[in-house]
Amino acid sequence: MTEPKTPDAAATTEPAKKHSRSGKSHATIYDIAKVAGVNPSTVSRALSKPGRVSAKTQKLIEDAAAELNYQVNPFARALPTGRTNTFGLIVADITNPTFFDIIRGAETTATLRDYTLVLAESAESGVTELTAARRMMATVDGLILASPRMDDDDIRAIARDKPVVVINREVDGVPCVVPDVNKGISEAVRSLAANGHHKVAFVAGPPQSWMSARRWEGVQAACEWSRLEAVRLESAKPTVDGGRQVARDVRASGATAVLTYNDLLAIGLMQELQAAGMVVPDQISIVGFDDIFGADFTTPPLTTVRSPLGECGSGAATLLLDLLHRDVLHSDLPRSAGEPSATLRVETELVLRGSSGRLLPAG
Repeated sequence: MTEPKTPDAAATTEPAKKHSRSGKSHATIYDIAKVAGVNPSTVSRALSKPGRVSAKTQKLIEDAAAELNYQVNPFARALPTGRTNTFGLIVADITNPTFFDIIRGAETTATLRDYTLVLAESAESGVTELTAARRMMATVDGLILASPRMDDDDIRAIARDKPVVVINREVDGVPCVVPDVNKGISEAVRSLAANGHHKVAFVAGPPQSWMSARRWEGVQAACEWSRLEAVRLESAKPTVDGGRQVARDVRASGATAVLTYNDLLAIGLMQELQAAGMVVPDQISIVGFDDIFGADFTTPPLTTVRSPLGECGSGAATLLLDLLHRDVLHSDLPRSAGEPSATLRVETELVLRGSSGRLLPAG
């Protein structure tokens, strides 16, 4: 038997809305209660915490909800539970293809775990990123920061309020997903040495980029091991246009091989050097980083150090959702930042294409 209707305070103060069997109107728990023949409070229990009503009543309510095309309002659900089943993802530049697979990986994991992903960008600004993070934290259960530009203290302060996971950076006390650049860079430098190169330029990313510094350290170590000279060059911005702008510095450096902070810089650099009459890879080899979509569309196709970007996104989402699940089970434990936390490392690898190769003798 279904549970009999009894007077309900909420039901008397808020009349049920008219509903359409087509499901086009915004159904409420009062509409479901009317169709199922139960109290609105019973519907609320059945939808928020299945198992608190009988199996027969649960089935009646679920069937009524499906008939009315009922959609849970995450913000309404958050009132009693404090949970919205949403988490935020802030990327440094939403137009950069580097983040496409990160977003997709995080979104796929969110969907599998019945969460909704909310997206924002920092436009390469630590100030903008901090503002976006504070706004998002008011409405999401947790946050992923992909290549964050704010400083460590700000990240830890946010992590004290709600769970936070960082991609492409290590922050003490905050779970992180970090590509291990050493393997891919070592493979790239060994390939360049084998092809007759003696001087390698590294075109750096934004000064506030933690990963750019790690990649430069990797290039220095690999070049020292292979007995190559390494020189660092600065870029105006980590974009195709930034790559074009650094071409003059690359030529002036005397380097015959270049590793860039990301693929966009490599693509712009290659275009500009080719426009100036240089032949790639006969006169200069170019190696990018990340293996973004379109890296093999160039002429010649771009050699690059591949980062498993989709794995970074899904791994970060999994870490975050596991933290959220732990918080639900242990809500009595205090949240803290600054203690040792999990760091998930993923490997990089060299993808050889036509933009790097044997250096031909001058003349």
